[in-house]
Amino acid sequence: MKRSTMGWLIAGALVLIVIFTAIGSYNRLVTSETDAESKFAAIDVQLQRRADLIPNLVQTVKGYAAHEKEVLTAISDARARLAGAGTPEQKAAADAELTSALSRLLVVVENYPNLKADAQFTRLMDELSGTENRIAVARKDYNDAVSIYNAKLRRFPVVMYAGMFGFGKKAFFQAQKGTDTAPEVKF
Repeated sequence: MKRSTMGWLIAGALVLIVIFTAIGSYNRLVTSETDAESKFAAIDVQLQRRADLIPNLVQTVKGYAAHEKEVLTAISDARARLAGAGTPEQKAAADAELTSALSRLLVVVENYPNLKADAQFTRLMDELSGTENRIAVARKDYNDAVSIYNAKLRRFPVVMYAGMFGFGKKAFFQAQKGTDTAPEVKF
């Protein structure tokens, strides 16, 4: 074979290697991004489940604690903000606000022993507790998927062309500042 033909074959082989590497990386990024989006949707499902439980819980508490209107209004407002949130950051902020309002409600409930003994209230609280656990698992799964996706974006050779394909870093579902402390309730 001539040298020029050999040179063209080597150049062609290198081009094919680059193309196949790019295609494989693209497909892995699509899979990873889709997995992260699916996990985010699972958070949405659990947040919606909790949001659907809250009106029943509020109605049950209203019967016993009608004068606790401020706490009940805060829960309704936070629930509405959660329903309107779109990004992981907005959902995390709205979720933190709703969690804080629910914590204040639980403090209020302590003043009503008859409410704590109510079967419907107990059932709703059990469902809410189970939902909170599901939300925690869904957040962890989402953050794990985002971690894998973001790591793939930073690895060589993907880092060289991920931006060209429109892939960008995803945000984690993080707790807002202050959610690690108990809310202060004043009567």
